[in-house]
Amino acid sequence: MSALVCGSMAYDTIMVFPDKFQNHILPDKVHMLNVSFFVPELRREFGGCAGNIAYNLHLLGETALPMATVGKDFGAYADWMLKTGVSQDYLKTLEDEFTGQAYITTDQEDNQITAFHPGAMGRSELNKVPKDVGISIGIVSPDGKAGMIEHAEQFVAADIPFIFDPGQGMPMFDGDELKVFIKQATWVTVNDYEAAMLQEKTGLSPHEIAEQVEALIITKGGEGSFIYTKNKRIEIPPAKAEKLVDPTGCGDAYRGGLLYGLMNGLGWEVTGRIAGLMGAIKIAHAGTQNHTVTLDDVRAQYTEQFGGSF
Repeated sequence: MSALVCGSMAYDTIMVFPDKFQNHILPDKVHMLNVSFFVPELRREFGGCAGNIAYNLHLLGETALPMATVGKDFGAYADWMLKTGVSQDYLKTLEDEFTGQAYITTDQEDNQITAFHPGAMGRSELNKVPKDVGISIGIVSPDGKAGMIEHAEQFVAADIPFIFDPGQGMPMFDGDELKVFIKQATWVTVNDYEAAMLQEKTGLSPHEIAEQVEALIITKGGEGSFIYTKNKRIEIPPAKAEKLVDPTGCGDAYRGGLLYGLMNGLGWEVTGRIAGLMGAIKIAHAGTQNHTVTLDDVRAQYTEQFGGSF
């Protein structure tokens, strides 16, 4: 069994602002915003939703196949993937583009301001969902708009169940387009802010969305997550983090755990806890792919935090 992870591959330039954005943004002047943040800490990391999700699923011992378009500057990232053992089989290099670039500034309250240059990601429709290669599950995460639309259609045509994870790509779609994704998807996952946006754009409540899919998963950061099925809402308690260092990529780590649970037929109570635990493990490390953990480690932490086993 393997998971095809459709989405972006990107270099993340992460800057930490040692203060709170709210102390420097005047609410009555947002229409003429002109601010500058001094960021003494800066890192360049390997990221992108497809890269991050695949990395976390790979840590859990499953076959993760990121599918993305990358640029002429991808060499350093390719070397990193070779080192970690994550597959590059479904990456397409476009020599006339740069790899996606995210510039992320995080403040002391874990608020983030992000600027993103899509580069090669904007042509993600050049990749096609492969058939008859043993892919058991997929995910459509933030990517180029045409690519997200076509990859969802291709998963349906190939009869491969998939998660719709619009993330920061949601503003690209109107309500009708999002309703099509919901109808096509097997599962939908968003954070609580994205859930509010999804409801506003579609006019559908979480319960109404859950009636159309097997489950709607809404993450709530340090407050855990909610999993809506057709018949009930399951509340997943938060996993405890060793320390709070960097929230960037925690949602992707959660989705890696989510895929693991689905691939192994685990129930929602267990799957949600594994996913939350992966997010808690990630937040204790700077960057999106600098945490290392084994499946045995995760099992031990699961037992310690929640009791029981999987």
